[in-house]
Amino acid sequence: MRRPSGRLPHEARPVRFTLGVQEYAEGSVLIEVGRTRVLCAATVEENVPRWRAGSGEGWVTAEYALLPRSTHTRTQRETSGLTGRTQEIKRLIGRSLRAAVDLAELGERTIIVDCDVLQADGGTRTASITGGFVALALALEGLWQRRLVGPRVLRTGVAAISVGIVAKRYMLDLDYEEDSRADVDANVVMTADGTFVEVQATAEGAPFSHRDLDRLIALAERGIRGLLEAQHAALRRAGAELGVRTLERAGVRPAASSDE
Repeated sequence: MRRPSGRLPHEARPVRFTLGVQEYAEGSVLIEVGRTRVLCAATVEENVPRWRAGSGEGWVTAEYALLPRSTHTRTQRETSGLTGRTQEIKRLIGRSLRAAVDLAELGERTIIVDCDVLQADGGTRTASITGGFVALALALEGLWQRRLVGPRVLRTGVAAISVGIVAKRYMLDLDYEEDSRADVDANVVMTADGTFVEVQATAEGAPFSHRDLDRLIALAERGIRGLLEAQHAALRRAGAELGVRTLERAGVRPAASSDE
């Protein structure tokens, strides 16, 4: 049975990367996952947080925001402090991107990846991670080309996707309509090497079984492999050799159907 979007349960939404959309950022990309659109921009700063000074290691962190009319009704700007949801998501993105980087090889510099949601139709945090990696790889490419970091500074790729159980069906890459009525929803973050950074799974009603979780993770792995292939295609198109080599070390090649 097909979903409202016309997809089969195991089919992800089409993904598209538009690179270099912000001229002044060291790395930038607009990621479109179906109708969800997130602008990811990486900034390199030649310093580290005070608590990390003298460690010889760098830092990768992230910021996340929903623009006011990215949602069906206007979302208030968070001018008086971040909500708990925003804090949770920015920390998730930061943890996920740090998994891709050798912080000792980075040296005492910081890379900040800003993720601004232009339009939200489900999966904004997973799109931010997937697009954020591309922006991060582009920023590291610049450092590597200037011989400020070594070729192993980028350790692996990282991507994320949502899965869930909706009306007793296991589904990949939930859009907003599906997510809002899911019995179980999960976000899975994986590296290109096949290891997990994070698995967030929640039952909205009745608890789910070990078998349910296994099936959801297997479905997520399939979707993430497609995202890694799309990242490879986008980085190859940009001539970002560091990112391409890193993904290929993990066995990632662009699929013939990758939407660049």
